[in-house]
Amino acid sequence: MDNLIEELIRLSFAEDIGDGDHTTLCCIPDTAMGKSQLIIKEDGVIAGVEMAKRIFHYFDPELKVTVFINDGAEVKKGDIAFTVEGKVQSLLQTERLMLNVMQRMSGIATTTRRYVKALEGTNTRVLDTRKTTPGMRMMEKEAVKIGGGVNHRIGLFDMILLKDNHVDFAGGIEQAINRAKNYLKEKGKDLKIEIEVRNFDELEEVFQVGGVDRIMLDNFNVENTREAVRRIRQAGNYEIESSGGITFDTLRNYAECGVDFISVGALTHSVKSLDMSLKAC
Repeated sequence: MDNLIEELIRLSFAEDIGDGDHTTLCCIPDTAMGKSQLIIKEDGVIAGVEMAKRIFHYFDPELKVTVFINDGAEVKKGDIAFTVEGKVQSLLQTERLMLNVMQRMSGIATTTRRYVKALEGTNTRVLDTRKTTPGMRMMEKEAVKIGGGVNHRIGLFDMILLKDNHVDFAGGIEQAINRAKNYLKEKGKDLKIEIEVRNFDELEEVFQVGGVDRIMLDNFNVENTREAVRRIRQAGNYEIESSGGITFDTLRNYAECGVDFISVGALTHSVKSLDMSLKAC
């Protein structure tokens, strides 16, 4: 997936710089050298340090980055994460893209860490979803891992997830599962199959058909989740995921039902960026 990140960096610079950063070019000599430092402006979890290095080196391989705080560390207001030195023109032209990426990734990592800590003492792990910023998915999912979460799937290509619309368009649970199994056999692919169920009737139908790896309980309340987990554990060796309508305040209640995973779209779709700035030093 490195090529996707490389392409995002290329497009981002093309979008921002266009035919030239005329503000920088008009007042900073090409020979001017300088140094900047990344200052953390609020408490959280830092993420994107390695990505920042890629951005700097993509634009100007001569830029030198000295890291003091690595990805995944908990940071406080006033911390200095790294310094970068080299041509001042390069420092100024890379500043905004680097900050946009790091602030977004750090916000995701900070939020994820909060969810992970809320699940301590249980066997439940928090999952991200595909509710990501177009083009930034690889960075955002990396930030979830840095925060201690787990990637659900990267995209539509690395897992089969039969959701409600797939089931309805296929004509039901049995048809959807059997078609998925036949497809994988025909294509010679080894992908996990997950199916979403909306009620106990659909759950029982999954048991009858079998052949899936994970069952997603969609919009089940806590009481029904507990009963569904009991039935699933008796029925076979399935992974169990809870999804839909779960808030931070109810997260622990669902985990204590015994589910393996809880998927949280809020890790990426509505997160607040972590404040930081790059200043000359």
